[in-house]
Amino acid sequence: MVATTPPDAGGTMTGPVKLRHDRVAWLILALVWFSCAWFGSWEFNPNNAVRMFATLSLVEDGDATIDEFAPLTIDKAKFGDHYYSDKAPGITLLSVPVVAAADVVSGQSSHDFIPGFENREFNRFLKIRIRLVAALVCALFSAIAAMLLYDLVARMTRSVDAGVVTALSYALGTTIWGWSTTIFGHAVVAALLVVATWAVWRGTGGGRVPRRYPLIAGLALGLAVLVEHSALIAGAPVAGLAWWRTRGVSPGERGRIVAVALAAGMVSLVALLGYNLLAFGTPFRLGYSGVTDFAGMQQGLFGLTYPKPVVLYELVFGERRGILWVAPILIVAPFGLAAMIRSPSMRAMGWFAVIAAVLPFCINASYYYWDGGNATGPRHAVPAIGFLAIGIGVFWAQATRWSRVATAALLAGSITINMVIASAEITAPGGEPQALRKAVIADRFAPGYLRTVADEWWGYTPWQGLAIWAVVAGLLAGLMLLATWRAQVRTPTRS
Repeated sequence: MVATTPPDAGGTMTGPVKLRHDRVAWLILALVWFSCAWFGSWEFNPNNAVRMFATLSLVEDGDATIDEFAPLTIDKAKFGDHYYSDKAPGITLLSVPVVAAADVVSGQSSHDFIPGFENREFNRFLKIRIRLVAALVCALFSAIAAMLLYDLVARMTRSVDAGVVTALSYALGTTIWGWSTTIFGHAVVAALLVVATWAVWRGTGGGRVPRRYPLIAGLALGLAVLVEHSALIAGAPVAGLAWWRTRGVSPGERGRIVAVALAAGMVSLVALLGYNLLAFGTPFRLGYSGVTDFAGMQQGLFGLTYPKPVVLYELVFGERRGILWVAPILIVAPFGLAAMIRSPSMRAMGWFAVIAAVLPFCINASYYYWDGGNATGPRHAVPAIGFLAIGIGVFWAQATRWSRVATAALLAGSITINMVIASAEITAPGGEPQALRKAVIADRFAPGYLRTVADEWWGYTPWQGLAIWAVVAGLLAGLMLLATWRAQVRTPTRS
């Protein structure tokens, strides 16, 4: 399928199967989307709730105030006499068509209920809409990103199975899976950075740049900033990669590429300014500037100062938030990234991936609330995961048989851990020092406190809901592996 494409050839595809016709890619998308959409998170988590409250206000009242919902969340901003979402508005705006459709189909709106934790009907109303947004927005973005990571690494390494390992490591072997069951912005930003990277890599390195690639890259980067403003920093390496890979293009052509990307990115800027104008009466005010109850947000730039080495250590190795506890497959990533840097054909991409992976950890380590409150793993560093996954795929492509066996075992363990997290608890209590072992496994998973589509909506037990996921996911995984084997037979990989 990709064996005839030279390493790191982003622009042209001489193999017989394009992405839209690639069965492996579409089975990855189906497996990841189903796995993310099947599980859910607590609808009254403040990060979930405040975004949905703002969406309900936009859809049902035509404004962005959340006064009637304010007692139900600690995450909020206050300007004058009114309360608002304190989050970047990306997820809220992406949720509008989903919530509007749900209101029309159900014939209900939030005005039909008295908002309250103990109001079961309001609880169900809110849960349905949050689950729909998680499935149709967050889970879908993660599935698309996994599909594109597969395509990027399979082409880069000329190894279909390396692409599959990359995609599975990213989407199911890390907390991307768990965050995709929420309407937090972390998984969506991570996915959008992957989409932009794929577009830059695929659209460059092969002569003239088709306009669709800078269009996709610009839209993805702009939307990432709309979802989480910190993506303005985290996405900078992607812009740098685009500049580097177009260095041989004529000045006129390069100018047109930049113009297309900037015009696409401006769509999100217009959406941000429009939301601010509607919400606050001025396009130049951000919700973060009115945060209540979190004094640390006043330090530096909305809580960001400088990276602390002790915090960086905790984000990687610490049992409370360390990423290696929740995604041990990432142990492999540095070896693959080092191999990329040693390879003349992949050196630039390798340095890019290193910088793009380190930067989100530095942002996270600069944040006053670096632990993320209630969270499993370092949630503010999640945008790094796509770039680390590239290293995993490259390592796999160059590994010996026994190294592959060890990597496969590590990946299987990571997927198992993240199945537990996604089904039981992605928002471990902030004060628990053993977040995975105690808060997730002992307190939630072992007693069967799971959230699946089957037990929440169809009357099955939680364990039956988990079993249904296992059967369907196993079938999809089997079909994916069969398609991978057939593709490898047609186009053998390098030895």
